[in-house]
Order: sequence, then C-alpha cells, then structure tokens
Amino acid sequence: MADEKKIPSAFIYFFGAFGGILFGYDIGVMTGALPFLEHDWNLQNSAGVIGWITSAVMFGAIFGGALAGQLSDRLGRRKMILISALVFTVGSILSGIAPNDGQYYLIGVRILLGLAVGAASALVPAYMSEMAPARLRGRLSGINQTMIVSGMLLSYIVDFLLKNLPETIAWRLMLSLAAVPALILFFGVLRLPESPRFLIKNNKIDEARKVLGYLRSKKEAIDSEVKQIQETASEEKKANQKASWGTLFSPKYRYLVIAGVGVAAFQQFQGANAIFYYIPLIVQKATGQAASSELMWPIIQGVILVLGSLLFLVIADKFNRRALLTMAGTVMGLSFILPAIINLIVPHANPMMIVVFLCIYVAFYSFTWAPLTWVIVGEIFPLVIRGRASGLASSFNWIGSFLVGLLFPIMTATMSQEAVFAIFGVICLLGVLFIRTRVPETRGHTLEEIEEIGEKDAKLKAGNTF
Repeated sequence: MADEKKIPSAFIYFFGAFGGILFGYDIGVMTGALPFLEHDWNLQNSAGVIGWITSAVMFGAIFGGALAGQLSDRLGRRKMILISALVFTVGSILSGIAPNDGQYYLIGVRILLGLAVGAASALVPAYMSEMAPARLRGRLSGINQTMIVSGMLLSYIVDFLLKNLPETIAWRLMLSLAAVPALILFFGVLRLPESPRFLIKNNKIDEARKVLGYLRSKKEAIDSEVKQIQETASEEKKANQKASWGTLFSPKYRYLVIAGVGVAAFQQFQGANAIFYYIPLIVQKATGQAASSELMWPIIQGVILVLGSLLFLVIADKFNRRALLTMAGTVMGLSFILPAIINLIVPHANPMMIVVFLCIYVAFYSFTWAPLTWVIVGEIFPLVIRGRASGLASSFNWIGSFLVGLLFPIMTATMSQEAVFAIFGVICLLGVLFIRTRVPETRGHTLEEIEEIGEKDAKLKAGNTF
C-alpha cells in the first residue's frame, strides 16, 4: 500500500466519490445499449428476456451489498473496493464480447456485474464516512447521490455519441466502456490507505494515526478521534452481541425498522427505474420513432437528476424530511396518474404528453426520494440494530429495483403505458400515506430521541392490548 508519503486528502475524497460515478455509469449504460441489443438479437417480442437482461444487475446487487459488508469487516474496505473494481472491469468486458443471441450468457455476466454494483453501493459511502471528519459526514449521502447521477449522465452521453455505429458494435462498445472508469477507480484506490476505523478495530492503532494524519491538521484532533473510534467500536461490539435478527422485530424496535425498510422499498416500487432504464423505449412506444434515435431523452433525464441532486445539497437541512417526501410523492403520483386520466378524456392527445409528465416526476424525485431515503436509513435505526436493519433496508431497495426492471417491459407488453404508470402513481400515493402514518421526523433529532419514538410506539401498542 502506497502510504509511506503523505497522500493529499483531496485525492482520497476524489476516489471515494469516483466509486459513485462508476456505480451510476454501470446502472445507466443499458438505457442506451438496450435499443440496439433488442434489434440486433430480435428481442422486440421477448419482454421477459429484455426484463431479465436489464434487471440482472439489480438481482446480483441484492447479494453483492450483503456479501461485501461481511467481507469488508474481515478484509478491509479498501481491499473490497479494489476487488469490486476488478469485477466491474471483467464483467464489463465479458458483456461486450457476448456471443450472438447469447441471452442467458449476458444475463449471467450481468448478475456477476451486479455483485460489484451492490458492493460499490455499500462500500464507497462506508469508506468515505470513515475517512471524512464529522463536519463533512452530514453531506456525504447527498454528495454520493450527485456522483451516482453524474455517472448515469456520463453513460447517457457515451451512448448518444456511439449511436451512429453499426448496431452490433454500438451496444457492445457501450457495455465494454464501463471497464474504463472501473480501471481508473482500481488504480486510484491502489494509492489509498485503509480506513482508520477498520485499522483501530483490528488493533492497528499506529497505522490509524498515520492515516488520520493525512486528513486532520491537529494532533489533538487525531488523539480525540482515535479515542472516540475506540469507544464507538466497543459499543458496537456489545450491541452486536446483544442483537439478533429477531431483535429487529421486537416491540421496542419494530416501529423504526418498518419505517426505515418501508421508505427504502417505496423508493424503488414507485417506478423511477422504469424511466431510467427504458426511456428510449417509452418514447418509441409513445411516438412510433425508433428507440435508437431517441437517446437525447436519457441525457435530458440525466441533467435533471444532476441538477436535482445539487438542489438537495442546498435544501437538505432546511426542510423536514417528511414534508419534502410528502410534497414530492404527491406530485410524482399525479405525474403518473394524470396522463391516464387525460388520455381517457382526450383519446387523441399528443403522445409526448406522457414524456413531459415523466420529466416532472424525475425532477421531484431527484431532490427528495432519491437522496432522502438514505439520509433517513442512516438516521432512523438505533445502534443495537443498525447494521442488520440497514442491510435489510438495502436488500429491499435492490429487490424493488430488480422487480421494476424485470416487470416493466412485461407490463407494457400487455397494457398501455398510461395504465402501467398509473399503477406506479397509486404506489407513489401509498408511499405518501406510509410517510404520514409510519415514519417519524428525524431532522434535528438525536439518535437517542429517535429511539425513544420507537419505545413510545411499543408502549402505546402494549397499552392498547388491555
């Protein structure tokens, strides 16, 4: 590990953020590749195969995050990020050299790629939060979201630039180029140190002090942080000894677990990924134009996502979490439902109407549900259950992402797009109801105060049983 000389803190934070760009690139690249792949392999009438090829990454990610979390506690955050970057590289190249009509091969490779996507989504924020000083941690989830959507936008631009190539070359090159940012991440992380938290938990105190010396300017601050990490690690060890999977559903914690896991699940079941993965095909179905000529729309969606993530950084701590989620969830639901209502009243309305409403949906999603979900998941779980509950929330989020990616093409093959999005609109409104009835406000509250909310709910329910 190249830590003999001082490593600039900006270098460390840049490559921590770069992991988010890589994650976003690999999630977004299939949006542009799919129209070419669909035509090249004659998959126009194979909705199930299209759904599996698209959603296979999310299926792998369900397991990748959990596996990486376990292994990173043994091997270290840095080493697992390096392994993930290598898997990204290999998976991207294998995707690009798929044999002709090799649907099952491509699905298998993309599941492998999903293991790395899930690992990156878990490891990069954890590594960054363990490296950053306390004053920067509050903004990390917002910055990570900005990097992810920037990676998505980058993939959309690459897809657009390659769209005039022969179709069999275009989609293969689009998928293979994901290896480039993966290699950049790998060689960048080679220079990074291990996180001080991992080092201290493994009794490498001197190495931890050395790493903190790269990032903190005062010796007193380093001594104080080492002591604080040691105390927190001791508390977590005791908490893990007390906790089990059954603890999550004990009366004391059940309310907060349902709230956090429910928000994570609703974020995906609301249908955002249906837009991100299939927007060229959505426009094709609405207008009759070839999907491969509609690759400007993903770029428009990507720009909206990036601007929304930047807006979130400005407003993150100025408004209550529940108020933002309620307002946006209502607008998102109406953006999905109104096209179906208008289409019933005016059967020959302009078909691009649905795309305009989808842009409104993406705009409100980008600065609320997209980043706030992970802010709430980070705030709402008490220490005793935090590791298991956060993992459960992440798994439900990936399950939702996988099912939406898999089922959307099947649904649109059997019913109108307006009807499908109306279903997602109803789910958005159910999400608002869930926020209003099941999720406590976490902004401005300490973790201890949030835990008390769960205890009060348990006592209230116990009182109502007599």
